[in-house]
Amino acid sequence: MERDIMKDLLKWKNKSKRKPLLVRGARQVGKTWIIKEFAKAEFADSIYFVCDKKNETLAGIFNGPLDPERIIPLLELASGKKIKEETLLIFDEIQEIPRALESLKYFCEQAPDIPIVAAGSLMGIALHEGTSFPVGKVEEFFLYPMTFEEFLDANGKNGLRMLLESKDHDSVRALAGEYKELLKTYYLVGGMPEAVESWIRTKDYAEVRSVQKGLIDFYDNDFSKHAPAGEIVKIRAVWNSLLKQLTKENRKFIYGLLRTGSRAKDYEVAINWLKDYGIIRIVKRVSKAGLPLKAYEDLDVFKIYMLDVGLMCAMGDLDPAVILESNSIFAEFKGALTEQYVCEQLTAGPVGNSVYYWSADNSTGELDFVVQYKNTVYPIEVKAEENLKAKSLKVFCDRYGLTGIRTSMSDYREQEWMTNVPLYMIGSYLL
Repeated sequence: MERDIMKDLLKWKNKSKRKPLLVRGARQVGKTWIIKEFAKAEFADSIYFVCDKKNETLAGIFNGPLDPERIIPLLELASGKKIKEETLLIFDEIQEIPRALESLKYFCEQAPDIPIVAAGSLMGIALHEGTSFPVGKVEEFFLYPMTFEEFLDANGKNGLRMLLESKDHDSVRALAGEYKELLKTYYLVGGMPEAVESWIRTKDYAEVRSVQKGLIDFYDNDFSKHAPAGEIVKIRAVWNSLLKQLTKENRKFIYGLLRTGSRAKDYEVAINWLKDYGIIRIVKRVSKAGLPLKAYEDLDVFKIYMLDVGLMCAMGDLDPAVILESNSIFAEFKGALTEQYVCEQLTAGPVGNSVYYWSADNSTGELDFVVQYKNTVYPIEVKAEENLKAKSLKVFCDRYGLTGIRTSMSDYREQEWMTNVPLYMIGSYLL
């Protein structure tokens, strides 16, 4: 299955001044597969290392001084292969040996001609004394689950994807029915590569759900293996509360839903660990529309979205028929599933981490998302069906003189102060 990140990897390879590359993301999103495919297609040779704490040889290599002149001969001995300038070094699960991550700084400074791609999350890196992240010495890409556009490609619908990206709205409108059905399927299958592969192979939602349940169990088991012992209970409490947090009317994260009397400081480490592990997306509140949005973020008020919309359905044991045969699920969940989907499409696209939400200080007004892209602020209202009322969006646009985006199941339509963008187009609209 093709992934869009392959284009970014190729751009990285062709840079004249190339830093080591760190591909971050949750486990099971396809990091190892895409890096190996990239190595096979673009390099004459590659050497693959799994950074396992139990691998005493590899861990020992990085225990000493981190200068490449010492490390490279040891890596050659460990792999039995000669490292040349055209040899790609791959360090998988690099967070398991924090000193290996730290060594990327020295490779950047002292051996820039050696191409290196590392993969992993950053879970717990800040908790390791004596190690530091190589700030400014690595280039970072983040790999998310497959977007709706990548899902179209995987299902042999590349023509439909190209049509979305062409912005030929009349032609897209003619095929709206097909897009909507595929979007409902995507809600259920999601973008985890194993789940998508299962769907393509079997077209059986039960098989897909079995894969998703296995992934959820995998993450839960990982908490016990990798999280700080004193935080495991809190990490599970946050993770298991997400469905409840997202399906209440106000999606703001409430500590009281975890345990009566809970405070932010009690769960700060747990939330940050899950974020670094890659399976939650934190969307912070902004107090106004200004550039940069980060300057107006409220550090204490935020929403937490999940990694994948398909996993969200699986965690809720949502029967596929509820989505496929009616729209009632969207009303019952108050748009939570749709917001989850839109959040994924925005963060995995060119907007990246510049995704926030807005709520008024002294009223009930709230806007689902506010994003920054190419020096412009875009307010976004999410509607699960074809309900076209957008009071908060109008208030926000009037206050700051902006043109808003409402994304819904309705067709593309431009108005004086707002553009309605179909949900199945939101991921490619800002390209």
